Amino acid sequence: MTAEGATHRATPANSPRHLALAAWRGTRLYRPILVLTILLFVILTATQSGFLTGANIQNLFTGVSALWIISLGMTFVLITAGADLSVSAISALTGIFLAKIISGGVPGWPAVLITLVFGSVLGAVVNGGLIGRFKLSFFVVTLASMTGLTGAVNLWSGTQSFTVNSPVALDIGVNSILGVPAPIWIMIIAFGLSLWLQRWTYFGRDVYAVGGSLKAARLSGVRTTRTLIVVYGISAFGATIAGIITVGRIGVAAPNVDANLPLQAIAAVLLGGTSLTGGSGGVGGTVLGVIFLGMLQNGLSIAGVPSFWQQVVTGIILVLAVLGDQLGIIGDRLRRRGRGGAGGEPAAAAAAEPEILPTTAPER
Repeated sequence: MTAEGATHRATPANSPRHLALAAWRGTRLYRPILVLTILLFVILTATQSGFLTGANIQNLFTGVSALWIISLGMTFVLITAGADLSVSAISALTGIFLAKIISGGVPGWPAVLITLVFGSVLGAVVNGGLIGRFKLSFFVVTLASMTGLTGAVNLWSGTQSFTVNSPVALDIGVNSILGVPAPIWIMIIAFGLSLWLQRWTYFGRDVYAVGGSLKAARLSGVRTTRTLIVVYGISAFGATIAGIITVGRIGVAAPNVDANLPLQAIAAVLLGGTSLTGGSGGVGGTVLGVIFLGMLQNGLSIAGVPSFWQQVVTGIILVLAVLGDQLGIIGDRLRRRGRGGAGGEPAAAAAAEPEILPTTAPER
């Protein structure tokens, strides 16, 4: 059996939940974003009379539904020390794909399922395959995917938008269940599934291992190629769901690509405490980051601030999030050096690092 085909011995010290929680406890910006989110909520409630209303809160959450789901997928990518710049192009392409196959006679729900498979396989094969199998740079691969898919969707659609009249589109984007809009239910389900994958599965442990050290993960028996392929498939799956929700909300599949969407998703993930260097973070913090950005944009809109200024503010927040991440990394290094100088580093490292051992057990 090869090293990559070996499996892990599940002990309390290296169980999926233990490793995920250990990485979660190491999140640098989780507490600051929680404080900032609460503070922003208080400020907007006190200064904007139209903010804390049922209608506006529903509008806020449905408005960030696409960003929410894309950011959940982006979290797994960033934990592996990567990024996916192609999510907006995949979202637009799968929206056009859905409209085309529905107009071609495919019933609503089968068309949705086919679209989900199409988008997921596209991300897994193109992005995940090139990054995981051929070890190409995630930045080059996803940038090339974004550029190529943007051109493909414009060629395929002729730069035209397509109306989608399927009742299923209304069920997904507009209709309510128990008084709550369907996009919010989809957001809740997506968060629950992401949290389960992150905390209670071997796959979640493998994602953290790959982000911590690709070489060490491979030597420990992690199937790094498979993990990266699945991670980018998950990111594309989230982008596809976002595209379907967008089509359902406006009733139109448009080839326009929101170039800011990947950067907003990365900003939300970084604000939630996931590090650019990989190996730490989680979807709980990402959700707080999305809520913070959503409240900020919603509050600025209520206050009458032009959308261009909203983009400026989002860009500044992204820079601050990256700066905070780098300052946290520097602080961690200085603390480790301080402990090492006092003779405490080896013992601390041994206590903090869970053991991952290869075995000859049946492959997962």
